[in-house]
Amino acid sequence: MSRTRLLATLSLLAAFTVLAGCAGLPAAAPPPSPAVAAADDMPPVLVAPPAASPAPAVVHPKPVDVAAAPLQEPLSIPTDLWLRVRQGMAMPDLDDPRVAKWEAYYAARPAYVARMMERGGRYLFHIVDEVEARGLPMELALLPFIESAFNPQARSSAAAEGMWQFVPATGRAFDLRQNLLRDDRRDVIASTRAALDYLTSLHQRFDDWHLALAAYNWGQGSVSRAMKRNAARSKPTDYAALRMPEETRNYVPKLLAMKHIVMRPEAFGLTLPPLEDHPAFLAVPIERDIDVELAARLAGLDEDDFRAFNPQHAKPVILAAGTSEVLLPYDVAQRFQAALKAHPGPLASWTVWVAPRTMTPAQAAAIVGASETELRSINRIPPRMKLRAGSAIVVPRQPAQKADVAEHLAENASIALVPEAGNLRRVVLKVGKKGDSVAGVARRYRLKATDVARWNDVGVKARFRAGTKVVVMLPPKKRSTRSAGGGSSQANKPVTRTAKSKR
Repeated sequence: MSRTRLLATLSLLAAFTVLAGCAGLPAAAPPPSPAVAAADDMPPVLVAPPAASPAPAVVHPKPVDVAAAPLQEPLSIPTDLWLRVRQGMAMPDLDDPRVAKWEAYYAARPAYVARMMERGGRYLFHIVDEVEARGLPMELALLPFIESAFNPQARSSAAAEGMWQFVPATGRAFDLRQNLLRDDRRDVIASTRAALDYLTSLHQRFDDWHLALAAYNWGQGSVSRAMKRNAARSKPTDYAALRMPEETRNYVPKLLAMKHIVMRPEAFGLTLPPLEDHPAFLAVPIERDIDVELAARLAGLDEDDFRAFNPQHAKPVILAAGTSEVLLPYDVAQRFQAALKAHPGPLASWTVWVAPRTMTPAQAAAIVGASETELRSINRIPPRMKLRAGSAIVVPRQPAQKADVAEHLAENASIALVPEAGNLRRVVLKVGKKGDSVAGVARRYRLKATDVARWNDVGVKARFRAGTKVVVMLPPKKRSTRSAGGGSSQANKPVTRTAKSKR
């Protein structure tokens, strides 16, 4: 029996005991809402509730009717999640001065570490439960600290997403759906399952956790080739002996530094926030499409707080056919269910519409009864681009529309854009060895930085890593005109396809 199910069983036994002996007592007051700690560089953080708060009787992964059973304190179960993490540490240390370097780095930034730890408190119980159930070393539960500072909405310049930082191809390989409406690389439950599946497969391949972690960061093909190079020179093939990028060289030392901090925070002058050994969220079923804004309001949460538990939803509507549940802090789940049942009006003001032919956003807006600006903003359609036939976009839902979005569309919706005829051509650039920024690419090709950012789905201030493929939309090539000497005009030569850094 897993620890989660044990907690649930003992909680129910406690409930029956209390009800049998105290049938005439009034119902216990619900636990207080979690405190919100603001951070200047991250979304608000839900801090774990105090020790007196009761634990939920039923927990994820199965959606539950949270109103069906009272919430009671489990019987004689340790309440310190950090103790459970420490007891599961099993990975060998690394004799590398970089470990001490990163210990000093984190020790010198107590506010940053505190924010990471508090944010991780939302998700750590679930990850610890999954790591423990698989019999894996508990150090893996700390990996999101290194990957994303435990931010499930993190995005890298290499298009890696979520707290486990999956790139698109690896995400698809581990069944993380990425479509117009949601990105499961950000899903707390799905991405944790995929990350542990991937790490397990890497360990099976390399039979060494340090090498498996290097492969998670650098790629298993790269690690294998580095091992073969060393073997061909009769050199050791362990992590410390391989030639690898600086980021990968520091990857395992960072994780081990974080492990040492968790094991003995006082030795580094740090204090870990208290985390109770019970779930921080519940999975609550939904049966109809619902706006994200309305779902947050029914739960009594700010939209940012709601998205912190459900960050995979990229649009303003959650489609029940693709997402059968939402995650909520355990002390608001009952309130959400009650409010959802009592809500008198429609739940969704948005739906999905498929373009019957290739058309401009203005033409689509006229058909669906929306403004072009609204459609472009919601669906992130760049300027001077039009919708290809069969593209799915989010549009306002008409009052007379009763049916929710069908499952095949909820699971496979995609948008395809083409340049307006005779206007622009799509060019894919490969960033040079020194990398480049959105602003740098924009200056080089006399484009707007906001357009470059939208074409590549990144922020205006983002930087592209070396080797990243960058999309730009350029004017059509002019026909080559021959000079008197028979050569082509220099002004009409094609644009280079390598984005070189000026630095």
